[in-house]
Amino acid sequence: MTERIVTTDGVDLCIEAFGDPADPTVLLIAGGAQSMVWWETGFCRLLAGAGRHVVRYDHRDTGRSSNSLPGRPSYTAGELVTDPLRILDALRVGRAHLVGLSMGGAIAQRLALDHPDRVLTLCLASTSPAVPAGRPRDLPPPIPRLRAVLADPAPAPDWSDRDAVVAYRVEAERPYAGSRGFDEPRCRLLAAQEVDRTRDMAALLTNHFVLDDGPLTVARLEEIAAPTLVLHGTTDPLFPIEHGRALAAEIPGAQLLPLPSVGHQQPPPDLWPLVVSAIDGHTGRA
Repeated sequence: MTERIVTTDGVDLCIEAFGDPADPTVLLIAGGAQSMVWWETGFCRLLAGAGRHVVRYDHRDTGRSSNSLPGRPSYTAGELVTDPLRILDALRVGRAHLVGLSMGGAIAQRLALDHPDRVLTLCLASTSPAVPAGRPRDLPPPIPRLRAVLADPAPAPDWSDRDAVVAYRVEAERPYAGSRGFDEPRCRLLAAQEVDRTRDMAALLTNHFVLDDGPLTVARLEEIAAPTLVLHGTTDPLFPIEHGRALAAEIPGAQLLPLPSVGHQQPPPDLWPLVVSAIDGHTGRA
């Protein structure tokens, strides 16, 4: 396990690798306002133990990667999307398996469409179609409980008060739990790790959500050629499971693995054996 900064195009991106670099590379792409720590070390080690070179990284404005002023990101959404390519170039990896969650899943979809020569397989977790469809999808919105929280967010903490920021980060995750409940001790541990290694938590929790999406693409999900596995919680409050079903229906040959009672989150530890086995089998067929 090694953590280091790679600098490319004037941007610092913090990465951490697990396993043998000679094994096939699996790049884990976190969600919006998430640093690499939410892909937990135990999960990364378990996947590496299956014979994969596992790489996780901090998005811009998260963790130890380059940061901007809160509310003023110094990069575009397009640059955030292509950061995985910068990482693969720095590692001298031509093609990789991409595992993307939420915003990371949207990034993975765009890379599979725009740079198919760099993508071996896709695993899309807790995400939604990121490109328009030929006909309306009619997908359900976030559930009412989450919509209420998004419409009336909690006031920002004193960013100089570590304990207050950790508590704020924990509460920001709570509404995304599924019907299995909210694992507060685990979330608090991860939130503390994130706060302690992030340059600016105000920027982390703000900047990804004020980016301009850029021009609309004419690409369609049915153009994705990479073999695709969809992982989706059956009680995801942000993207109800119909979003995962839409991905599996529109991407040719895609398979859907529902995660029982899981919300909008990385797979919880008790499901790691199931998820790692699925990713191992999926990436091993490529």
